[in-house]
Amino acid sequence: MTGVRPNSSALRIFLVEDHRDSLDLLWIYLEHSGYVVLFARSKAEALRGIPNANCDVLLSNIDLPDGNGWDLIREARKSCPAYAILMSGFGTEADCERSTEAGFRHHLVKPVSVAELTVLLDKAVAEL
Repeated sequence: MTGVRPNSSALRIFLVEDHRDSLDLLWIYLEHSGYVVLFARSKAEALRGIPNANCDVLLSNIDLPDGNGWDLIREARKSCPAYAILMSGFGTEADCERSTEAGFRHHLVKPVSVAELTVLLDKAVAEL
C-alpha cells in the first residue's frame, strides 16, 4: 500500500509533534511517501526514543509541551547525529539563525508545504 519514492525507502524519520492532527497528517504523508516514521509527542519522549531509533532525519516542531525543538536537537545530537529539520509558526531571520545555531539544517515555517518538505527530504537522501 505504501508508495515508495526513489531512494527514500530506507530513510528513517523521527517526527516530534505534540499536536495530534499535525502528527497524523505528517505521519500519513511520510509513510505514503515510503519513509519509515517513528514519533514522539514531547521532548522527553523524543530523547528516550531517539537513541534506539537509528533515525536518518529528525523532523521536530519548535513548541513542545516540555521544552522546545532547539533544546531537543542540542541534546539529541549527543546520541543521534541525524539530519534535522525544524517546523515553526515563526520564521523571522533571528528564528532561522537560532535554528541553524542549535543544529537544524532547515527551518520550515508552518503551515508546512508538502512540496517544500519533499524537497528537503530529497536533499537529506542525497546527503546521507
